Amino acid sequence: MDYVGHVIRPPSEAYSMIIQVTVGCSHNMCTFCGTYKDLNPKFRIKDWETIKRDIDEASSYRYSFRKAFLADGDVLILPTEELLKIMHYIKQKNPDIESINVYGNTKAILRKTPEELKTLHDAGLKVVYQGIESGNIEVLKRIRKGAFPDNMKEAAAKVMDAGIKLSQTVLLGIGGKELSFEHARDTGRLLGEMSPDFASALTVMILPNTQLFQEYREGKFILPDKFELLNELRIIIKNMNVRRRCYFTSNHASNYLPIKAYLPEDQAGVIKAIEQIIRTKDESILRREEMRAL
Repeated sequence: MDYVGHVIRPPSEAYSMIIQVTVGCSHNMCTFCGTYKDLNPKFRIKDWETIKRDIDEASSYRYSFRKAFLADGDVLILPTEELLKIMHYIKQKNPDIESINVYGNTKAILRKTPEELKTLHDAGLKVVYQGIESGNIEVLKRIRKGAFPDNMKEAAAKVMDAGIKLSQTVLLGIGGKELSFEHARDTGRLLGEMSPDFASALTVMILPNTQLFQEYREGKFILPDKFELLNELRIIIKNMNVRRRCYFTSNHASNYLPIKAYLPEDQAGVIKAIEQIIRTKDESILRREEMRAL
């Protein structure tokens, strides 16, 4: 397989066929993300022959894939006809594949027309993973996300209106101690307004090759402690007044407390459990520091 750099995928794509279509991220300016910082060039789209060879190789494995994931961080930036060509070839070579899934940043989603997204859905695009990180405008400015709540909501609606399931991720701790409450409150409210099919919380990890690391080293960014991070998780869930059922998780390896819950029905119970841990400072059920990872 012609994998270049660090090929990342959501936890739910662990058993998917992973085809790297782009290398890097077209935005690549987020202060916390070091995944693609060392690539040169920073972003490129692979040529069809390379993609085709990878599909052929993956299809030759003695494993019946049910899902395919198109990496890296910005596949929806491809022209729709090119995406359709890739998707059709994957399904031609792998008739058992039921869904093809991608990361989609807000700008890339908004470039697609409703008709294009519906066509992609009909061709097999079933899940788009959208990184929200925060619902707070000041936090989004500081981390140079390149998107804000209004256009995030517009992008989310476009995806779901096309019949594609939406999975959104947010980052605990990304507002630092200074904006911890505002970040959590506004993030929960934004998730509630968008009401995605799936929502996941990760915890920010400060990586040496990032701008956030420099801010941390200079004392400009102070990371909340583990119980303050749990309080952010509590505030997010409390403010998630979803309009339809949402499967919420915090089972990523970066988190201290793994949670799997359906909202709104599990909301009160999850909040109560988190409050109990914070009140008693009980670390026995928290993930140990050495077990946390990206």
